[in-house]
Amino acid sequence: MPGHMVRRTDVTGAHGVRLAAWEFADPPKAGSGQAGEQDPGVLLLHGLMGRAAHWAESARWLATRYRAVALDQRGHGRSEKPSDGPYTRQAYVDDAEAAIEQLGLAPVTLIGHSMGALTAWQLAARRPDLVRALVICDMRASALGAASQHEWSEWFKSWPVPFATLADVRKWFGEDDPSLERPRPARGDFFAEVMAERADGWRPVFSRRQMLMARETWVHDAHWEELALVQCPTLVVRGLDGELGRAEAQEMVRVLPRGIYAEVPDASHLVHYDQPEGWRRVVEPFLETALPA
Repeated sequence: MPGHMVRRTDVTGAHGVRLAAWEFADPPKAGSGQAGEQDPGVLLLHGLMGRAAHWAESARWLATRYRAVALDQRGHGRSEKPSDGPYTRQAYVDDAEAAIEQLGLAPVTLIGHSMGALTAWQLAARRPDLVRALVICDMRASALGAASQHEWSEWFKSWPVPFATLADVRKWFGEDDPSLERPRPARGDFFAEVMAERADGWRPVFSRRQMLMARETWVHDAHWEELALVQCPTLVVRGLDGELGRAEAQEMVRVLPRGIYAEVPDASHLVHYDQPEGWRRVVEPFLETALPA
């Protein structure tokens, strides 16, 4: 998009891991009242295999009222990818906490997608003093189990890597991937953003082995107890074609002390990326109520 700026700040996460944080905004105009350091902080946490750039569109409309920062989590994007981790829940939660403190974002609103949503509610449960509102996007609280981990391992093996071109990346993830029920062009775009050109073709910027390590640390457990400890207003958003079913989402809202439910029509698991307008329509009013000016 023309005229949009991004600013990178490196933060030090748990175990000294270097993490890249990104602020997306329009260039400031004289007297425009552009959001700045004193505005309420929002931290955006992507899901497994994602990166901060996937939040760019959300961060730009958020930046008109809030200080919006998206974090590349360990093993992802431009952040460090230590060979053996740790890629534990504790490490991811500690990283998010370190980013909030080093960037001066508290009391922060956390917006998390998938794995990033789990990190967000685990942090909100542990440090209620740091978190003033929470948005959970398409993440389940129930245990997914060993079969799910095996499916992911097999899915990773099925990738035709390296891809010859970015168009091939888009086509495979958006149309040809056997796990797709119908074509999802936005999914192709999502994966194109996490590929880098190497000597032999296009490969993911992350290690699939590390992604499985990260996933292994949450799929076998249920996360309801931590959800019940979240004290701040919390919006649970699901895509109608996402991975979080309606019954489970509504149970999550019931368990949350201050839970609110929303769903986005025609959205897959990648709600904010797939249906950015529908996503904004449910998130913006929630933030306006939870964070009165």
